Amino acid sequence: MAIFIAFILCAYQTKTLIDKPNDPVYENLDTTVSPGTDFFMYANGGWIKRNPIPAAYSSWGIGNVVQEEIRNRLKKINDDALKANAPKGSDTQKIGDFYYSGLDSAGIEKAGISPLQQQLNLIDQAKDAADIINAAVVLTTTGTRNIIGVRVSQDDKNSSKMMVQLGQAGLGLPNRDYYFKTDARTTRIRNDYTGKYLPTMLALSGWDEQKALAGAKSAYDIEKFLADSSRKLENLRDPYRNYNKMTIAQLSSLTPDINWTTLFKTLELKPVDTVIVGQPEYYRAVNQALKTFTVDDWKAYLRLKLIISNAPYLTNALADENFRFTGKVLRGQKEQLPRWKRVLDTENGLMGELLGQLFVKEYFPEKSKERYVAMVEAIRQAYREHIMKLDWMSPETKQKALVKLNAVHPKVGYPDQWKDFSTLDISRDPYVGNVMQARHWAYLVNINKLGKPINHKEWNMTPQTYNANYSPSNNEITLPAAQFLIPGIKDEDVDDAVAYGYVAASTIGHEITHGFDDEGRQFDAKGNLKAWWTSQDSVKFTQHAQMLVNQFSSYVVLDSLHVNGKATLGENIADLGGIVLGIDAFKKTTQYKEGKKINGLTPMQRFFLGYALGWLGHERDEALANQILTDVHSPGFLRVNGPFSDVPEFYEAFHIQKGDKMWLDPDKRVKIW
Repeated sequence: MAIFIAFILCAYQTKTLIDKPNDPVYENLDTTVSPGTDFFMYANGGWIKRNPIPAAYSSWGIGNVVQEEIRNRLKKINDDALKANAPKGSDTQKIGDFYYSGLDSAGIEKAGISPLQQQLNLIDQAKDAADIINAAVVLTTTGTRNIIGVRVSQDDKNSSKMMVQLGQAGLGLPNRDYYFKTDARTTRIRNDYTGKYLPTMLALSGWDEQKALAGAKSAYDIEKFLADSSRKLENLRDPYRNYNKMTIAQLSSLTPDINWTTLFKTLELKPVDTVIVGQPEYYRAVNQALKTFTVDDWKAYLRLKLIISNAPYLTNALADENFRFTGKVLRGQKEQLPRWKRVLDTENGLMGELLGQLFVKEYFPEKSKERYVAMVEAIRQAYREHIMKLDWMSPETKQKALVKLNAVHPKVGYPDQWKDFSTLDISRDPYVGNVMQARHWAYLVNINKLGKPINHKEWNMTPQTYNANYSPSNNEITLPAAQFLIPGIKDEDVDDAVAYGYVAASTIGHEITHGFDDEGRQFDAKGNLKAWWTSQDSVKFTQHAQMLVNQFSSYVVLDSLHVNGKATLGENIADLGGIVLGIDAFKKTTQYKEGKKINGLTPMQRFFLGYALGWLGHERDEALANQILTDVHSPGFLRVNGPFSDVPEFYEAFHIQKGDKMWLDPDKRVKIW
């Protein structure tokens, strides 16, 4: 037996003769690492060694490489638009003029903060709490996030109805924990924020040093007051606790010093009689804060919110100081991206579907779309089979689970119906003006949904986004074209083993499983928050899920920082579910049945390597620490090593033995779906 194990380890430490060049998984291997010790590094370590994190980035991985390819393609689209001399109001004119204004550094410097003068005057002229609230909501309409977090979205308990929703907002640091944690890393960030960043931003906005220091303290005191009544990351995942429907009278009783009828008119909303408040204690704190802090305190707070929200689009001095804190201090970046990339990223965020129409026409063939539409159905069928075989779920709940699964609607590649940007006005005026115009346009698009039917053809992501998602209210998955890309290789050259790991498991299976994770399972087939499980099945699910909470909470990532197993539970369930569904779907393919090796790797080994390829990358310590505190996703290396340790086929494919670091005793391995 010892001789056999030694032979296996030797096989992993010696690369075979290449029989397939440009193999995206074989070329990334680090065969000095045993797959049983650290599979993530075995799969991706070769690439990581060859690709240090560039200075302008807090992390670097496959998503960044895909994004670089996409940026270069979008740059060509924008360069062509600049030269086109297109008629006013055309898509090409809007793309070209937005790009021009962002590249016009001389014009940006000359304008200074003058494009914000109207909003600054509104803040400066405030005389009482009512004026402060009025200024706050006006700022909200052009994208300045502050004390009122408002949006229009589907009612969780009646998914056919669009409702005004109020959520906690108002903080400047990433979340409440940054205001109260006392570890050295968080304390250092907080001290920089209060002692350098905030006063510097106020000074750059035109205040003298003494006034800037006092204003920074006032603004921070308001934020800390609000943070004390803001919910923790893990507590935002409970859909029932974060659903509090109120009449305007009830909302006014909660916050007696806020005139909501006037506020909603200023927000340009249609008449509102009922709202959904996510975190009532936060709005109670806002009401109290309006009485606790002076008008001058609030002026400093709102001025900072306005300046910081728009700093990337203003003078170099403001943009540089904003990057110093948000990029260097928070995420460990060493330098900013070049201006053209920053402008493209901003444009992509604000006008993504305009660019997307041109992107898919040139870069996403119909044949690729057909492949992944078929893959969705392969995963759906695998899920049906898994549900029927579950030993912990009752027949009653199984039938309802199948109804929900069959109702999942997939959006693949790009929209069938594109957004209409005809009312968006873009010119060659100062850059920040275009940004605020686009933000206001997007705000109006959102609030005008109030009282209208749900548009199920609308996408919430662009085709050129390297990401995907699941919507509980619509019971649908969105799979943008960019998410299927592997850098440097055509889709038709990616074998099924890699594609089923990279796409079917890590994306399609993952997103469908979100419909049945700790949060998504509480929504029914029509997207309504409704109890459809038997109470016994809910208890059994929670018991299985708690094992995954315990597993991930045990992982130490950095210093004394552990993964937050509760906050990341939904993503960890989706990762594990996606993998086991992807395996069973892949087992039905010709490649798996034939069992032929490619570059010395079996089909099942290539499947696991394909999944690991989706999380290829590494990040700076600062970014890791930020992710642990603010993100519901585990770090990439644990999204591979964590769930693989629960999957029997992984042990078999790579001959994992007891004593290996990747080994979990069978009674500790989690099986949910």
